[in-house]
Amino acid sequence: MALRDVDRLAKPLFNFLLPVALVLLMATATAANDWPEWRGEGRAAVWTETGIVNELPTELRVKWRVPINAGYSGPAVADGRVFITDWAEDPESRTMDGTERAIALDEETGEVLWVREWPTSYRMLMISYAIGPRATPTVDGDRVYVVGAAGDLYCLGVETGEVLWEKHYIEDYDSFIPTWGVASSPIIDGDRLITVVGGEPGGLVMAFDKRTGAELWRALDVVGEMGYGQPIIIEAGGARQLIVWHAAALVSLNPETGELHWEETWEAGAGMSVATPVRSGNYLLVTQFYRGSMMMELNQDRPAATRLWRGQSRSELPNETDGLHAMITTPLIEGDYLYGVGSYGELRGLDARTGERLWMSDQMTAQARWGTAFMVKQDDRYFIVNDDGFLIIAQFTPEGYVEHGRIKLIEATGDSGFGPRRAFDRKVNWSHPAYSNKHIVHRNDNEIIRASLAASDY
Repeated sequence: MALRDVDRLAKPLFNFLLPVALVLLMATATAANDWPEWRGEGRAAVWTETGIVNELPTELRVKWRVPINAGYSGPAVADGRVFITDWAEDPESRTMDGTERAIALDEETGEVLWVREWPTSYRMLMISYAIGPRATPTVDGDRVYVVGAAGDLYCLGVETGEVLWEKHYIEDYDSFIPTWGVASSPIIDGDRLITVVGGEPGGLVMAFDKRTGAELWRALDVVGEMGYGQPIIIEAGGARQLIVWHAAALVSLNPETGELHWEETWEAGAGMSVATPVRSGNYLLVTQFYRGSMMMELNQDRPAATRLWRGQSRSELPNETDGLHAMITTPLIEGDYLYGVGSYGELRGLDARTGERLWMSDQMTAQARWGTAFMVKQDDRYFIVNDDGFLIIAQFTPEGYVEHGRIKLIEATGDSGFGPRRAFDRKVNWSHPAYSNKHIVHRNDNEIIRASLAASDY
């Protein structure tokens, strides 16, 4: 066959195969729906997959269960692996010394791929909550970043768990570990790993080279404690903004330099800045246990913000405030409406423009101090895991709460702590689940499980 004949045949074949190859490439790129960090991609708590069950089954199809130790940290899922951290006390210790671990499992089978452990002490933590790491792992390509409750930050290779670099907040940055332990998960921004360190001087928030661990910038003085919040990155006012809510203020920083864009002073009682800041359109909300919620309006023309309203009550008791005093639960904003779980488990709907309470429900979560639920949007509904270990499908409307079903997902094994108004025998589940590849991955203090929510499995 002449060369020109080969060329004549090759061209139509190429024209046929190219679109096929592109379709296959796009299918491969979009097939995986991972959950690589706290609250999923972009920390938005939005599950974008389709083909999910319309109704919860009478029995969940659990693909695997793997024993683990105690912890509050949620799982991260990326590239066929599940990452989780845990802790076990040394049985011979009298001072809360023990071992923290990072664990990688095969997403499909639950097989343990590797374990990386390090010694630590929880002697500086509130004893009743000293049961494990708080921060969800952050996965970025071939690396996973984990933080222990005592401020040990490790960059690990995802293939083997090899330690690539490490930082120790107390020894390296003179940090003071807060009462309930370090809870903030690092966030990746380009070549930077940004995290709440509580370093002195001027290192409440720090950025490191994600590959080497070299310090790139530090920002903000520590006022009291570092807080327990998770930083987020938004685009507003023509700029990218790193939003950090710490124990003394809500701030916006330039994520590339650490330069301050704007700041709104608002002290969190007992340093408890816990719930993640929520952005929707021009709304930016933070909420706390003692003083309620604060709503900011983001400027459209420049990186700035104006306070719309904030709670006025000094009491968190449900019968003494109309606002939203959320503790662990991160609220959500739908249009001009705000929904969240208050300080004693009461679900509330508010007008986002004014903070006025519209309704209250006791159906979703136990009515107890620190009542908690983790809410993730999927299409026009929400998947919710409450602290009793139930998986719920529901909707939130200006008129009220609409539940479409619930099923037991996992046993609640944690201690809810102490206080004059709590039920002392109440067990809780305070770990955020991951939703990945049509499954939910969740943990308690005894096990981590993966259960199917694919419509095709039921």
